[in-house]
Amino acid sequence: MSAFKTRQVAKNFQAIETIDGAGAHVHRSIGSPVLYNFDPFLILDEFNVGLPGGFPDHPHRGFETVTYVLPTSKGGMRHEDFMENKGELRPGDLQWMTPGRGIMHAEMPTSTEPAHGLQLWVNLPKERKMIKSRYQEVSRESVPHAFNADKSVEAIVFAGEVFGFKGPVETEAPGRANVRIRTL
Repeated sequence: MSAFKTRQVAKNFQAIETIDGAGAHVHRSIGSPVLYNFDPFLILDEFNVGLPGGFPDHPHRGFETVTYVLPTSKGGMRHEDFMENKGELRPGDLQWMTPGRGIMHAEMPTSTEPAHGLQLWVNLPKERKMIKSRYQEVSRESVPHAFNADKSVEAIVFAGEVFGFKGPVETEAPGRANVRIRTL
């Protein structure tokens, strides 16, 4: 028995283009006026940004951010925070940041070649909002790929467990997986 309930699509709409950070154009679906109050999901942005744009120093608190640079991206993103965490996301890599009680950080493209990716903000339960901050970076090479029995479903397991494969990310929010359904 599946732990997930089958649901129908309730609304179809275009993500809204907005400018965030330092001139970074993003397409926002969750968190836009069209789709809000979607707890635990606060924001879902698609970004496609190269230097000089980006997301210079800014604070977060009380939720987790998941940044995924798409495998087809031409550029990457660099992370740096005030807790001395530093990292670089290449195409296919993922960053899972738990700001908890608060963190100041920056996410900037590594070059003028645009970094194309997704960022999801996941709300933390009230009792977990003030936990210690944590930063996790996962390279595409370290992530298991899991398949169902007939190989019609492939899951790239960053967090949680899918088809018996456990992802490397430890989360405060429920685990997530990227699943590709192959047509047979």
